[in-house]
Amino acid sequence: MTDATQAVDQAAGPAEIFGRLQALSEKIQTGLGAAVVSATIAYDELNVTFDSSKWIESLTYLRDNGFVSFIDLTAVDWPAREQRFDVVVHLLDPAANLRIRVRTAANDTTPLPSAVNVWPAANWFEREAYDMYGVLFSGHPDLRRMLTDYGFDGHPLRKDFPQTGYVEVRYDDARKRVVYDPVKLSQEFRSFDFQSPWEAAKYELPGDEKATKG
Repeated sequence: MTDATQAVDQAAGPAEIFGRLQALSEKIQTGLGAAVVSATIAYDELNVTFDSSKWIESLTYLRDNGFVSFIDLTAVDWPAREQRFDVVVHLLDPAANLRIRVRTAANDTTPLPSAVNVWPAANWFEREAYDMYGVLFSGHPDLRRMLTDYGFDGHPLRKDFPQTGYVEVRYDDARKRVVYDPVKLSQEFRSFDFQSPWEAAKYELPGDEKATKG
């Protein structure tokens, strides 16, 4: 980012920033047409959802129109949906100092085209999304696990993945190697009646009677 660009952005008010993002949203919708499923502005950032069949076409358009800096790629799991994943990409236009969040829907059986040929930096991010969520990317040069072991069962960031995992790892001195055993809980599972501290309990807790109510 140049000093001049930074100075302009520091002086820009909320209305001006919104206007720039609105203009960008209209440009993208005009340029990509039916590929845009939705476009909204929130927290000084444009959020655009693309049709998965136009994923690479849409990303290429953004790259060729200033968003040359690839920041991040991740996924969000919605188990109840048929297309259970949102694949989310964050991009930066360094010349205009504008950020954009784009996403598309995917499932765990149909591969999404890899963005590696658009931004080579997407390589390890897509590997992480595959490892943690099970999102498949067609055309990826080396789609394999990177954070878990090669023989790991399941994808840890899926919401239906058990917190205990499926196996536990230990070193077997007799066999002189690491072995995997089924998880054995040391105590019976118990479901505690705790509520979120952020929402507060809906019943009176000990000591509450001392508080002044008003």
